[in-house]
Amino acid sequence: MKARLPQGAAPNRNQMMQQFQKLQEDMATAQAELEEKTYRVSAGGGTIEVEINGKKEVTDVILKPEVVDPDDIEFLQDLIKEGVNEAIRTCNEDAEKTMNALTGGLNLGI
Repeated sequence: MKARLPQGAAPNRNQMMQQFQKLQEDMATAQAELEEKTYRVSAGGGTIEVEINGKKEVTDVILKPEVVDPDDIEFLQDLIKEGVNEAIRTCNEDAEKTMNALTGGLNLGI
């Protein structure tokens, strides 16, 4: 024997599909907008700036002259890694916030 839902209890499938398609379109638009954004962060007390785009591609690195010490290349390398990682974190947080605003925090495996 099949269980039956009361009249009107099940959502209209067409309406659900339309809402899902709208959500997909909104998410695609948001993703395209995120990819066009630029994120610039500082690291090392402002001695380095890193800029990435929404595709997480490094577009600029600015070093203050005082941070360039030929006797301590490892320090400079660490600063660059720190700056790039912070820029990526900033980009990811913005993307997560934007997508959560669209999905209401649903975990859609995106």
